[in-house]
Amino acid sequence: MINQTIWEEISMENVRDVARWFLNKEPMTPKKLQKMCYYAQAWYCALYGGEPLFGDEIQAWVHGPVVVSLYHAYKGYRWNKIPKVTIAPSFCKKTTNVLNAVWETYHNFTGDQLEELTHSEDPWKNARGKLQPWEDCTTPISCAAMRKYYGEKYDESKNV
Repeated sequence: MINQTIWEEISMENVRDVARWFLNKEPMTPKKLQKMCYYAQAWYCALYGGEPLFGDEIQAWVHGPVVVSLYHAYKGYRWNKIPKVTIAPSFCKKTTNVLNAVWETYHNFTGDQLEELTHSEDPWKNARGKLQPWEDCTTPISCAAMRKYYGEKYDESKNV
């Protein structure tokens, strides 16, 4: 029998593949890419019982949620757009459905608009606690916090 921890590591997606999936749609700034990957993780956690899409930690930075490994991969672009990639990674239907839904919901927003949106939502706000807006923070935003907040949003949308 396979160890549950090993199985979870095997079955999770790679955050860089998720980023490339979004970059196959259009070029975008690192800030926008960070927020798209955050929302992919958040909605995946909400829809699939707290199961994370990818294993990388998301931290509550000054400019919103950040996957540190993605930050280092794309920080050289600064405020410029990362070029569109020509080949999108393939994912299972469950993952593709979430990525498509996130894309349809958030792709028209700029990185700054997505930053503002995440700043208004509980997972980022609660992870930062009483810090001032300009204060550095490396506190993780948990999948449980994302599941609770976005799960409630999803439940509310079904009752409209």
